[in-house]
Amino acid sequence: MSHKPTATRAPTLVSFSGIDGAGKSTQIDALRSSLNDAGLRVLLVTFWNDVARLTRIREVSGHTLFQGDKGVGTPDRPVNRQDKNVQSWYMTPLRFCLYFVDTISLRWVVAKTLRSEADVVIFDRYAYDELANLSLRNPITRAYIQLLLWLAPRTDISYLLDADPVRARARKPEYPLDFLHSSRASYLALSELAGMTVIAPQPVQDVAQQILQEVMKKLSAEGLRSKEAKDPAGEELGVPIQLDPPAAQRTGSRDARPSTL
Repeated sequence: MSHKPTATRAPTLVSFSGIDGAGKSTQIDALRSSLNDAGLRVLLVTFWNDVARLTRIREVSGHTLFQGDKGVGTPDRPVNRQDKNVQSWYMTPLRFCLYFVDTISLRWVVAKTLRSEADVVIFDRYAYDELANLSLRNPITRAYIQLLLWLAPRTDISYLLDADPVRARARKPEYPLDFLHSSRASYLALSELAGMTVIAPQPVQDVAQQILQEVMKKLSAEGLRSKEAKDPAGEELGVPIQLDPPAAQRTGSRDARPSTL
């Protein structure tokens, strides 16, 4: 079915970030399905496939140079990835270069999505997921992070799905537990600089309901409502949470090539 533009307005931008296994894919699928059912047009942008540059070289580096496993880890088939968790000294300047290129690419991608006819654009990972690989404790690195945060377009809502590293690794066993702990701490510190909305660990359905309510409230404030919309509260919008058991039990990302290095 074709849709006419709901209004002459820019789409609402929503990004999802968090450690591996935090449940980003599950929540993105739930939000996307609920918004579609509300008659809204949703565009999905995956950072690795649509934004990141030199992806082939980065994949080869992780698999060949650092002897990391390929694929996405599952409880039945754990993998040992070697990419963003590699902390050798020479990786920092390399990441500086790659992340700058990706940020410039992100500006172009966001500009393109703003010209689309979508009502909502969902980003599966964002610049924050790369910057979380850098150390905020280093003054030079912190200044670099602030520069890229200034260059990167701000989304209307930037979600950080917080998660217990032990449970996250059980769902998606790819990186050592100590790395996930340090990665979580880095995300939380970054969220304060970037003004991200942190979603505390809680049942999947509760997270989905909270996200949907916030997104619909944002759309309402911007003057865009679905035909069923009457109130910013999810239960009163006629917009059910679409979270079937397979989605709730998902362990891997839709993207078999998560951002490396």
